[in-house]
Amino acid sequence: RSVRRHLSRFAALLPGLGLLATPSISQASDPVKIGLVAALSGASAQSGEAITRGLEIAVDEINAAGGVLDGRPIELISRDDQSSPPRGLTAARELMYDEKVAAFFGGIDSPVALAMVPLANQEKIPFVSVWAAATGITRNGANPNYAFRVSAIDALVDIKLLDYAHNRFNATKVGLMLINNPWGESNQKGLTAADEQNDAVEIVGIEKFEGADVDMTPQLLRLQEAGAEAIILVVNTPPGAQMMRSRERMGWNVPVVSHWGISGGRFPELAGPTASEAHFVQTYSFYGEQSEKGNAVIEALKAKYPAIKGPEDIFSPVGTANAYDAMHILARAIDQAGSTDGDAIRQAMENLSAAYDGLIKAYNKPFSEENHDALSPEDYIMVHYKDGVVVPTE
Repeated sequence: RSVRRHLSRFAALLPGLGLLATPSISQASDPVKIGLVAALSGASAQSGEAITRGLEIAVDEINAAGGVLDGRPIELISRDDQSSPPRGLTAARELMYDEKVAAFFGGIDSPVALAMVPLANQEKIPFVSVWAAATGITRNGANPNYAFRVSAIDALVDIKLLDYAHNRFNATKVGLMLINNPWGESNQKGLTAADEQNDAVEIVGIEKFEGADVDMTPQLLRLQEAGAEAIILVVNTPPGAQMMRSRERMGWNVPVVSHWGISGGRFPELAGPTASEAHFVQTYSFYGEQSEKGNAVIEALKAKYPAIKGPEDIFSPVGTANAYDAMHILARAIDQAGSTDGDAIRQAMENLSAAYDGLIKAYNKPFSEENHDALSPEDYIMVHYKDGVVVPTE
């Protein structure tokens, strides 16, 4: 009892001595919470895992270098959207209201990203797209605009796809095969606009299909009858594989030039022997000669994920590369803002003062008030599957 009395008296003196212990870690070392909403289950789960890996590698590097805001580590908090816009919106709300994230990343599907953008603008919390390419994600009419992207944008990808169909396959007439959702609509607008500026290529037909369709033969027959010399495909993995199966059953070896949705999931397995005949756009390849940064990222991936032995094991590489660069850019913006306030981070993103030598490219003021897309057509490459892995075609 005597010991307890002495301890109680000592504790009573602590506030006056300035020695009162806090019940938790100090604010200076509290983690800065960053969110991720992506497909972590279902057909696109592999793409969600690729994005997660890119973010985690970057977070490890940032935290090892001292974190942000003078020593605060970054903590990544993930939610599964299951490729569903309502689930994505619910996940974004949880991250904002329950987890109090300073910013959040978005994953695979454009419809999910488009559903979350109005909430990000309403709550003034920066949202960074690292895969979804619908033009309206960043060009959404909001002022100020809290949606950013380190990824391809449909309006520019569509120019690349038409040019590639003509230059690689000598196609002068192309047919469009588009998923019937907002992403397909975004690309229909982009491809039509690109066609108007491209005298070498003419769109001779536009066909739509649903994500659950298993036979696209009727649509392909109409494009064949219209004289299409190449197919421009905009879709994610499962229906994209079904389109390739339908093409194979028809015996029609028309070239296929695709957006990058087919780079997620198990496309080679689902599409079968003709999977390698679909050429698609990417922003990065881990094959070939790498920069010092590229080699470092490969080694970090191998160290953190034992299943990765080399570039052939880095699935959905665009997700990993985009996410890695985006996290480093966001960390720089948080440091420049000197705060986790969403509006301060947005302004810093639009006015980054320090260049960043990233994985995909060197970024010098990647964003501005008018432009929230960090990548341009010069940063896109075309690839295809070879023996189940993604390799460049140019």
